[in-house]
Amino acid sequence: MNKKGLAVLMRSRVRPPANQGRQHFPPSESLPFPNSSMDPSRSDDHQETSSWPSVMLKDVKDWMHASISIPAHRIEPFDSNLEKFSLGYLGLDQEDRKELIFVLARDYDVNRARVRDLMQQYLGLEHPPAMSDRQSSGPEEEGILTAFYRTERNLRDALKPMYSLFFERLNAYPGGLKLLVVLRADLLSSLAKENIPCLRALDSYLKEKLITWLSPASLELHQITWDDSASLLEKIVAYEAVHPIRNLLDLKRRLGVGRRCFGYMHPAIYGEPLIFIEVALLKDVAVSIQDVLWDEPPTPECEASCALFYSITSTQPGLSGINLGKFLIKRVIELLRRDMPHIMTFATLSPIPGFMQWLLSKLASQLKLAKTETEDSSTSSHIGSGSVFRENILLPEEEKMIVNSSVGSAVGKSGLEIMENLLRSTNSEWAKSDCLDVLKHPLLRLCARYLLKERKRGKALDPVANFHLQNGAMIERINWMADQSEKGIQQSAGIMVNYVYRLDHIEEYAQSFINEGCIHASPDLHEYVKDMKDNNSTVIN
Repeated sequence: MNKKGLAVLMRSRVRPPANQGRQHFPPSESLPFPNSSMDPSRSDDHQETSSWPSVMLKDVKDWMHASISIPAHRIEPFDSNLEKFSLGYLGLDQEDRKELIFVLARDYDVNRARVRDLMQQYLGLEHPPAMSDRQSSGPEEEGILTAFYRTERNLRDALKPMYSLFFERLNAYPGGLKLLVVLRADLLSSLAKENIPCLRALDSYLKEKLITWLSPASLELHQITWDDSASLLEKIVAYEAVHPIRNLLDLKRRLGVGRRCFGYMHPAIYGEPLIFIEVALLKDVAVSIQDVLWDEPPTPECEASCALFYSITSTQPGLSGINLGKFLIKRVIELLRRDMPHIMTFATLSPIPGFMQWLLSKLASQLKLAKTETEDSSTSSHIGSGSVFRENILLPEEEKMIVNSSVGSAVGKSGLEIMENLLRSTNSEWAKSDCLDVLKHPLLRLCARYLLKERKRGKALDPVANFHLQNGAMIERINWMADQSEKGIQQSAGIMVNYVYRLDHIEEYAQSFINEGCIHASPDLHEYVKDMKDNNSTVIN
């Protein structure tokens, strides 16, 4: 073993190969951003607070106040206070961080008294007469316009929260951008427990600033290879929760022949990617994640015609909701097209993380409605009272097949009840039983319905689907038993989906989805739902 391999092995949290068989792997993508394996309140800095000096919350508050209130021209004390705050914040425990963030949101918000005074001044100004010719204005009109411009400028400044200056100063301070990302991760954790207006306003403002500071123009696309530093490879191993890297051989395979790994780097956050994507170069679009991870030997790169994105991982919980993945995918496509013109297809093999949760909830609600209607059928005033909410979850032939199956009589009376009991079985036993063939068609059909029809506030209900569709992809195919890991069965009944980025239509598909909610999909996908009635889809407002 070379020195680099030994360094990565010793310093990384390499996942043990708990299941050696090909059928056990985690699903292919994390929920779009951030990394689903990480607690949003935790970062590498926060997980190792024992290495930071012990500080008092009061001191950190004082350093924060000084960083905000001291005039910008006093450079030396300003830098000193930021340095003390940065070290002090990382030394706080989670409860103290929560308290400090609340103080920042509450006490350093917009100065509304000043805004009201300026608004009254503005409303009291005499409106200047309309002038079509700039040269025709006299001294009096010029004075009125000057008063307007001055008051408007003051209003703009007053409408900025006081913490805006603090964020600007931190961003300019070495290491400050990473601290802001950590701070927002802690803020998101606080919001999850206490969703109050001042915290929402703080998050909205900080998110907007991070979007500006992390614009694509400021990011460097870096191809991660085995020749990179051991510390960078260590971070790839540690952050990768989509398909955990089991050992050094697995890591080398993902960075070797027939594979690519690209990450977005920022000069202010040195030595680690903000997000990275793993690519497999294949002859055809893969239908199983096991085939991708166990592609031995790999496809010769000269014979590959498909670039398959099989893992996208955001490394920073504090960047949740900031869609760096959209720009990363497009940059990677451009790079691969330039370097490998024989690659004609750009696709994903993605999980459907919300499918089983949606389906089990739908089955439970329909069974409850059926029970209520049966109990109330004897009372004329209640007859049909629940019919408006009833849906045809199963087709008649599916209902008959499930009821007549060898397991039907043992687990329920109706097809819905049998299906629910099977899907809720301990350790997902249904996926290893003879009922797989019986459930295949209804599960694939219902999965197509979930992807094509189910919405939340105009967006696709499934978060991974929403991510790729708003980036300009189309749904090409759903694949039965494509992820047979325990997590894959529990999240999506083992089904995975191929999204395809058709280069001539990426912008068109993205805009039609964002503006009109139009989902582009292959005829095969539409075939699954062609007979579905409109009331069989759920829209959550």
